[in-house]
This record gives sequence, structure tokens and C-alpha cells, in this order.
Amino acid sequence: LRLWAPRMAQEVQYEPVAELGVGAHGTLFKARDRLSGRFVALKNVRVPTGETGLPPSTVREVALLRRLEHLEHPNIVRLMDVCASARTPHEAKVTLVFEHVEQDLKTFLEKAPAPGLPPDTIKVGTGGPLAPGGTGGCLTPCPPQDLMRQFLRALDFLHTQRIVHRDLKPQNVLVTSAGQLKVADFGLARIYGCNMALTPVVVTLWYRAPEVLLRAAYASPVDMWSVGCIFAEMFRRKPLFCGTSEADQLGKIFDLIGLPQEDEWPQDVALPREAFTPCTPRQPRREVPELGDSGEQLLL
Repeated sequence: LRLWAPRMAQEVQYEPVAELGVGAHGTLFKARDRLSGRFVALKNVRVPTGETGLPPSTVREVALLRRLEHLEHPNIVRLMDVCASARTPHEAKVTLVFEHVEQDLKTFLEKAPAPGLPPDTIKVGTGGPLAPGGTGGCLTPCPPQDLMRQFLRALDFLHTQRIVHRDLKPQNVLVTSAGQLKVADFGLARIYGCNMALTPVVVTLWYRAPEVLLRAAYASPVDMWSVGCIFAEMFRRKPLFCGTSEADQLGKIFDLIGLPQEDEWPQDVALPREAFTPCTPRQPRREVPELGDSGEQLLL
């Protein structure tokens, strides 16, 4: 499968400006495109000499974004280019070039005034012009209702294309200075079918659905669970469930939604129902008091 025709122009065309983060397989930079003058985001993926190829997560990300490229959904981050640098005796480097987005949702929430996201006061694009997430002071109102509308449109688009993201969290959701939301980081995403077995350990712990925590069969609804957790976090400005292990995470979930009935518990899973204390479901408003009636219905 020829995912892309890599080329050798990265060092010349893209000038790194600031480091944005370090991941499992490489480093993310903000860079300037010398040809257009626009900012881009570079994900440098290093492959040690002797390994058979790129990390599977990188191959998946490029393949899926290429699959979606011609559809140009406004709420999916755009992969613009793939570049390869010259191989050294120790490693080769492949660079994924993405559109640059000013900040992720985690940074956005950290800037939001307490107790959550009041529509009249939330602004995006704060920060100095030289900061990695800064935009030079551009301010745009951005209510949580609008962010969720965009988020759900992106998810509906992905699931219509039979793609399950599997790693939705605030760090993988980007927000532009104009308040446009974009889903990013498709390293764990998969195209799913009716009889496909999916990897059990995916999604950052705090945003992981119960069926994934139990290592049961799962499909695209695991993304909806993650979106619900993020929706609550938009108002709380802190994660809804902060477990320290899979069992602890499940316990915190059941404390809120109640312990499922015996006939609802999946068979042949990692933890039996008897490992948890029966509890009565609580109203979401107790944990997220800023929710209105429609927001509570959406969360449920």
C-alpha cells in the first residue's frame, strides 16, 4: 500500500519555530512554511535503523487521513504533506505536516474562567504571539454548545466512514482562534467491520468506556463515551472520572451511573460484577451543576 510519496524537502521548506510536545514516537513542532509563509505543525517520527518500518500508529494515521482527505471535513485536522529526511547510520525520519491549530481543548479549558464555560465570557486565542499556542491576542467568543455541535459533527462523519477514533481526550481535540474545533491524532484509529476484533487497551484511562475497561467487545460507541466525559469536563474544567487503575476507574463510573444489572454484565470479562459495591445512580447535575436541562439530556 503506497500511503504517500515521501519527499526530501522538509528541512528546506519548513522552519521549526517552537516545540509543542513529545509523544511516544516523535516530537511535535510549530513551524513556518517558507513557501507560503503560513504556520504548520510538524510531527517528526524517528525510525531506528534495523526496524522493519514505521510504527503502526503512524501508518494508520497517514492511511486514515488520506482516506478522508478528499472529503475535507471542517472539524477534522488536515494532513498536508509527508516528508522523509535522509537516512543516517542510526535512524531515518519521516515528518507528517499538519495544518497548525493554535491550541488544544485542554489548554482552552485551562484558560476558561471558573466554574466552567459561561458562553458570554469564554474566549479562544488568548496568549502572546510568540507562545506555542498564542495567536497574537485574537479573541473570539466560543460557547460550549457550539464546541459540542462541532465535536458531534466530526464524530458522526468519522463513524459514517466506519472509523472509530479510540483515543478522544482534550489533548487530541484542537480549537482554532476562531473557535473552530478539529479532531486530531488518529494513531489509534481503526476502520471497523461487523466481525472485527479490536484491541482492548485503547483510550486514555479517564476517557475509557466501561466495555473497554472490562476488556469486553466494543465498537464506535466507545467514542461517544469519551465525548460525554469531555462534555462534562467543558463545564467542570476537570475530568469527570479520575481513576488510578481500570478497577478504580470502573468504581468511579458506577458511583455515578449505578452498577449494571446482572443480565447487563458482559460475559468472560476481566472483572466480575461482584467485585463492585451496588450503588444507586446519581443525577449528573450533582457532578456538573452548570448543565441545563438540554445539557443533562445530552450527557445521559
